[in-house]
Amino acid sequence: MAQVTPGAQAWSADGASEPPGDVGILVVHGFTGNPVSLRPLAEGLAERGFAVALPRLPGHGTRWQDLQRTTWHDWVREAAAAFQHLRSTTRAQVLVGLSMGGAIALHLAQTRAAEVAGLVLINPWLYSSDRRLKALPLLKLAVPAIPGVGNDICKPGGDEKPYPKVPLKALASVLALQRQVRERLPQVLAPTLILTSRHDHVVEPANSALVLDSIGSPDSEQRWLEHSYHVATLDHDAPQILQATADFAQRVAQLGVPKYDAGC
Repeated sequence: MAQVTPGAQAWSADGASEPPGDVGILVVHGFTGNPVSLRPLAEGLAERGFAVALPRLPGHGTRWQDLQRTTWHDWVREAAAAFQHLRSTTRAQVLVGLSMGGAIALHLAQTRAAEVAGLVLINPWLYSSDRRLKALPLLKLAVPAIPGVGNDICKPGGDEKPYPKVPLKALASVLALQRQVRERLPQVLAPTLILTSRHDHVVEPANSALVLDSIGSPDSEQRWLEHSYHVATLDHDAPQILQATADFAQRVAQLGVPKYDAGC
């Protein structure tokens, strides 16, 4: 078994003995990243009394070659297991996802609509207009990986400990997940807060607009992060993200899970 990068281990915390300890928050990291990118947010939420689960998705936080041997099904399965644990210990559950973690959060909201109280999406990644991706089906057969895109952080000294390379077979699996999630966006009924960096060099901000315009939730909002790049949770706007997430989680936990009509 490959050694986990220091700090990239999964992390969790039990909730306080009183509210908001009855609210569980699942925090999901992005592609080629690991829990390092979200650990400060997870710890901040735990300090405020929430129960928190921050899983390490399979293939992440070790070597990029390990990621090459996984697919989106593995990542979703790990996130779903952490979510189910929160379901067994808390009254209401909120999903938080960064980048590809946002796509996973949306997938869970689509497939487990009767269980999700709310979503916080931080620079969600559902598509890319990069034309080079059209060559991915053939390119992944010729080369195993391309240079990485991690550490898009404005704040000096920020380091999410990303992989130095993007494994192409795994990237192709990300695109498959994204296609499925995009097709089912109207099925997302849970209250949704989208936090979008004005200057993101990895994910186009239009991804956030796609989610906002396509989901079925009548309770949705987008807020701009003016002083951060892609990994905003390690950037200048991190305190605002923590406050917004905590306030949102407390609010939606009081609303209850939206009723889902499978016939719609």
